[in-house]
Amino acid sequence: MTALAGTARDYVALSKPRIIVLLLITTAAAMVMAARGVPPLALTAWTLLAGALAAGSAGALNCVYDADIDAVMTRTQERPISQGRITRHEGVVFALLCGVASFAIFYFLVNPLAAWLSLAGNVYYVVIYTMWLKRTTPLNIVIGGAAGAVPPLVGWAAVTHTVGGPALGLFALIFLWTPPHFWSLALMTETDYAKAKIPMLPNVSGVERTKREIIYYALLLVAASLVLYPLHVMGALYLAGAAVLGAIFIVEAVRTWQGSKAAARVLFRYSLLYLALICAFMVIDRIVA
Repeated sequence: MTALAGTARDYVALSKPRIIVLLLITTAAAMVMAARGVPPLALTAWTLLAGALAAGSAGALNCVYDADIDAVMTRTQERPISQGRITRHEGVVFALLCGVASFAIFYFLVNPLAAWLSLAGNVYYVVIYTMWLKRTTPLNIVIGGAAGAVPPLVGWAAVTHTVGGPALGLFALIFLWTPPHFWSLALMTETDYAKAKIPMLPNVSGVERTKREIIYYALLLVAASLVLYPLHVMGALYLAGAAVLGAIFIVEAVRTWQGSKAAARVLFRYSLLYLALICAFMVIDRIVA
């Protein structure tokens, strides 16, 4: 029983559960906004289950393909494939099973548009980001960020069978949020990426350039979040929350530029809180308005 539990934990780790939680938050937020309230329970359950399976499939394939660099980096050395607790073949089988199950649930129990959007996001993440961009360009996070921004489109489509303005707004925010989020992580672990020969911005263009880029993207992120109000995508309640959250984001970005790895760690953690809270304000604003 202990061995079985250990194997189960390894497969859960292979799917990158922390990322799954973050993606499901944005999916659920888009669903609530689309429904202007709580969507039907069954639809919500099937959408989140299929979304978790889709994200788990993509995460597992990422771990399979990146097993060589995961073994080199301190941050990822304990992953199941790097440690030999799961083979690459087993990882691929697990990922394919999750992927097929996810598509089937989306297609038959949610709707075809949600199924194809989810599949497109997975293909982009695995093929475009993992297999191509990650090892070839310091713009890997910038271009690859589109994959992580797909779940709101899936959530909105699950409820409405279309893609609407608020979902596109959240897509844009996540796309612009991704570079400062991951570059703050890269500042904390730049030697890891250098050892693995991954061209992350700090070890290609330098720490100072990375810190400046974080500020630029923070400003773009905040501007994009605020412009949703004059575009009539979101209302005044959202505007107030986005302004406060954005101001804090910019302050932390400036502190990262002026400070050390400790400041980058604060920004990294705050960026997670920012995304969760901006989703919350979008949901509350949509329901109240």
